[in-house]
Amino acid sequence: MSQGRPIRVVVGKVGLDGHDRGVKVIAQGLRDAGMEVIYAGLRRTPAELAQIVLQEDADVLGLSILSGAVSQLSRRVVAALNEAGLDDILVVVGGITSPQIIHDLDELGIKGVFGPGTDIPSVAAFIELNVRGRLPEVGAASAQDS
Repeated sequence: MSQGRPIRVVVGKVGLDGHDRGVKVIAQGLRDAGMEVIYAGLRRTPAELAQIVLQEDADVLGLSILSGAVSQLSRRVVAALNEAGLDDILVVVGGITSPQIIHDLDELGIKGVFGPGTDIPSVAAFIELNVRGRLPEVGAASAQDS
């Protein structure tokens, strides 16, 4: 990002899915795009992911779900974020999708759904477009206090 602090993204795997190659590629690609990326690792619970997002003061949570339980796991993660008071976090999901899954995620408020073959610049552009307006400018607080 050219203005303000870098976008902070937590990426991780929820549930028992142990396939992490894709999420690591996405993490590196988002770093290359200028974002600050925290890899939360494998087999996280929804509550653990919400805590990591809170502790890291993240703007985005990126979930990688290849287990086939995309809708169910995403619903649990969104509920955990809401319970932690993090309902303003942008959630993006990558994994095996279908029109029904995309519809289910849309109803949860998840607009960023990326299936196999999505290029990293598209993911980065979506995140920047949806987060940029919510980040404070560097020095904005001190300028307002003057």
